Amino acid sequence: MDDAEQPLLVLAGPTAAGKSALALSWATRVGAEIISADSTTVYRGTDIGTAKPSPAERQQVPHHLLDVADPREQYSAARFQQEARAAAAAIRARGRLPLVVGGTGLFVRALLANYAFAPAGDPSVRQAIEAWWEAEGPGPVRRQLRLVDPASHAAIAAGDRRRLIRALEVYRLWGRPLPRQPGSPPYRALAVGLFRSREELGRRIRDRAQAQLEAGLQAEMLALHAQGVPWRAPAFQALGYREAVQWARGRLSEADLLPLITRHTRQYAKRQLTWLRREPGIRWINLDEVSDAAALERLLEWTAAFLRP
Repeated sequence: MDDAEQPLLVLAGPTAAGKSALALSWATRVGAEIISADSTTVYRGTDIGTAKPSPAERQQVPHHLLDVADPREQYSAARFQQEARAAAAAIRARGRLPLVVGGTGLFVRALLANYAFAPAGDPSVRQAIEAWWEAEGPGPVRRQLRLVDPASHAAIAAGDRRRLIRALEVYRLWGRPLPRQPGSPPYRALAVGLFRSREELGRRIRDRAQAQLEAGLQAEMLALHAQGVPWRAPAFQALGYREAVQWARGRLSEADLLPLITRHTRQYAKRQLTWLRREPGIRWINLDEVSDAAALERLLEWTAAFLRP
């Protein structure tokens, strides 16, 4: 059975909607293991501010792709795609179901769609193309791109030097153009999205931010910085840490910390929901209208129908 025939469960939704608790119950009942699709929980040492599952929760249900990256390194969607596919294959080999849980829309899309990510850049290749551009202008670069990658040539503006050079660099590194559209879905997926009203989600976001600050978010951030994690590290771009860094550098008062984290997180949650609602095939559950118990029963009914031969 190839990947396109393999079942994959997905539980997505904005931050603080209640994914983690429901995912634990769902995974326990159907024999699943959880693959985290979150761009912040991948970083080691960022436990409080990313609301990672507790040790007890991880013992109850195995979790994958937590604590897999150094807080100084950039963790890409391409890397997530590769590692999540490997985790899903290992879970299936154990006779269990992979359950992807998270709110990072690009991560969810990278796994559900057959995305082909560009290879990492090569400075020597890029510099050679840039020198060619400088010596002869954009014409020869565009003409070669039109021959080897007509889709990119048509999509990129004639004056967009950076993207034109990058497109030709990808071709020279990869030996073929980068597909501009995803291919066939690599899995047979049951994808479910959770949402709440704006007011209720805002309240939950504020309560969680308050609890994180009380649990020591600032101390956790300062400890990482003392261990050599720079202020501009990728892990410190996560909500909560980003504002705490501003506080630590004297650019934000203690009193303004909670309101700013809350406001930024609400804005992010709105973007998450907008992104996820564009994903085809997601079934939605409004957790303002049904209890967690009722939502779980709905998930179990859908799973049984989904797995039925």
